[in-house]
Amino acid sequence: MSVRVDAMSRSRPLTVPRRSRWPLVLPFILVVVLAFLWSGLWFFASAKAETTLNGWREREAKAGRIYTCEQQSIGGYPFRIEVRCLVPAAVFRGVEPPLAFKAKDLLAAVQVYDPNLVISELKGPLTIGEPDKPPAFVANWRLGQSSVRGTPEAPQRLSFVFEAPVVERIGEGDGNAKVFKAERAELHGRISSGSAANHPVVDLALLLQSATSALHPAANEPVDADVVAVLRGLRDFAPKPWAERLREMQAADGQIEIVKARVQQEDVIAVGTGTLSLTAGGNLNGNLQVTVVNLDKVLKKFDLERVMSEGQVGASFNSLDRLIPGLGNIVRQNAPSLVASLGQRTILEGKAAVALPLRFVDGAVYLGPIPVGRTPPVF
Repeated sequence: MSVRVDAMSRSRPLTVPRRSRWPLVLPFILVVVLAFLWSGLWFFASAKAETTLNGWREREAKAGRIYTCEQQSIGGYPFRIEVRCLVPAAVFRGVEPPLAFKAKDLLAAVQVYDPNLVISELKGPLTIGEPDKPPAFVANWRLGQSSVRGTPEAPQRLSFVFEAPVVERIGEGDGNAKVFKAERAELHGRISSGSAANHPVVDLALLLQSATSALHPAANEPVDADVVAVLRGLRDFAPKPWAERLREMQAADGQIEIVKARVQQEDVIAVGTGTLSLTAGGNLNGNLQVTVVNLDKVLKKFDLERVMSEGQVGASFNSLDRLIPGLGNIVRQNAPSLVASLGQRTILEGKAAVALPLRFVDGAVYLGPIPVGRTPPVF
């Protein structure tokens, strides 16, 4: 009997339970679903970006700032949204004279998970001139980047960084003449209080490394500058010409507070703080307290002997010549030392220095009691 049962058990197949395939298939299905949803999100965000960009252009055009591209494309899938603009151009009609800009290429990118931060890279050369006229200047650089935090309607922070920027005046036969050159130039701005639509207070920072300029002989040698300022009195950032914006600032008793300013050229170092405002005519008013190492060299670079030979000071020197022939000329030649003696002796960064006020009176500039020039109106 037992032999028969064993034989029957050997002839009956064993049943093995079937293992479910869902644990293997489910992750694949989830990946497909997530990819589908992410793709939908990306295409939605890219369409939204294009709509926002078009709205920003329309908003800027109302203020006389017109932006165009010869060819525009949107890419960057799957993690970024990239807007590439070939031959970007801009026309600003809210300034006098109107200005036209044209560059080679612009690439702006935003992360899908952080749509309020836009990072851009601009490729030169950038031509600058008046609309419908040949360009007057050309600018180029090794790397040019900008970043914007916020939205076009409510910006929060803005930064520009250029490595090895060069600006040249376009010539007609003798080549281009350099107007500005630096190893690095940075400009940063952020709204520290208020909002873009309601009385913003703006923090500004300017950084220059080894900058030279042909605009004044004193800037022929490389200059390092680090300036931090606060701008108060703006009504808003609604589209409008800058002249109108500055008039609003003047009417609101706005101010430019120089929180920190440090400028160095070779062994000359100058630091300063103070507050400036605007007059009804658009001229600067205010006082800066400056401390300078090697002040004599600064005054000679700004040709103080010639400046002091003009106007009321020059007339006083002529009076000295009438009293004692040659005395006025002696005083002129020693004018830098005389001005330096009017300041307070101090120490700056371990070096002997002179502290004295730099005053702006309706556009006229005074170093201590001596008039040294005049600034043009800003509107």
